[in-house]
Amino acid sequence: MSALEVPPSLLKSFLAVAKQRSFTEAAKSLNVRQSTISQHVQKLEQLVGRRLFVRDTHTVTLTADGDAMCDFATSVLEANDRLASYFFDNAHREKLRLGISEDFAMSQLADVLTAFRSEHPEVDLELAVGLSSALYHRYDSGELDVIFAKRRNGDARGEVAWTERLAWISKPGFKIDPDAPVPLVAYAPPSITRTLAVAALEEARRPWRMACSSGSLNGLRAATMAGLGIAAHSAKLIPEGLVVVEDAPTLPPLGEVEFVALGPGRHHRAANALIAALVDSTAPRMVPHLE
Repeated sequence: MSALEVPPSLLKSFLAVAKQRSFTEAAKSLNVRQSTISQHVQKLEQLVGRRLFVRDTHTVTLTADGDAMCDFATSVLEANDRLASYFFDNAHREKLRLGISEDFAMSQLADVLTAFRSEHPEVDLELAVGLSSALYHRYDSGELDVIFAKRRNGDARGEVAWTERLAWISKPGFKIDPDAPVPLVAYAPPSITRTLAVAALEEARRPWRMACSSGSLNGLRAATMAGLGIAAHSAKLIPEGLVVVEDAPTLPPLGEVEFVALGPGRHHRAANALIAALVDSTAPRMVPHLE
């Protein structure tokens, strides 16, 4: 099969006619002569060897092949626009400083960035990964443009991506001594889930001790899998090798947390597109690990 090279100008004229259902109106929309539109459509039909329109003195209708060509033409022109934007618009490139909580970064972030890059090749990203509390501090200090993190207590800002309930988790078979303080594994402060776990135990007047504190998700997981204690974590996506604590009914409930996206405002096109990509990626199947 020989390669088919179709000039973008032919595809633009074709799509204009397909949209307007009129050669005259298509010519007006592209600010060219009607004869030019007719020549482009005729040339395209010759190249593909198919009739794309059925036309008479009053109507213009797409054929089945014309319908198919609409999808192909749109894809080709969009790809051509992205190519031009990437290689020729460097003078107008944007940079976004993105802060992501570590648990989300280790789950669906790669897919989000791939999709965003495809739609917005003109935007360069500077990525920071950390605990939600630290991300809020950097955002408020002007160091980050967009953050995706757990909602801070008392902070109403941001677009809610989802809400989920925390659970007490441990390695399989881990038993809690009812006569001893609860061994807690948590992130180093400041941490939103650490605060929730401690508050729940304090409110229930349940003695506890910090068996292990870690600054990373990998450290938290390793300590919990080693049987050093229990951790507060997502109830919907528990890390491999860990389970909900068997004695969970004897422990105080942890409640829920919200994941939110914060940005510079509705007038920042690239930031809003990135926020939309992050929020959309979580529905309905995505529930990340929690700090």
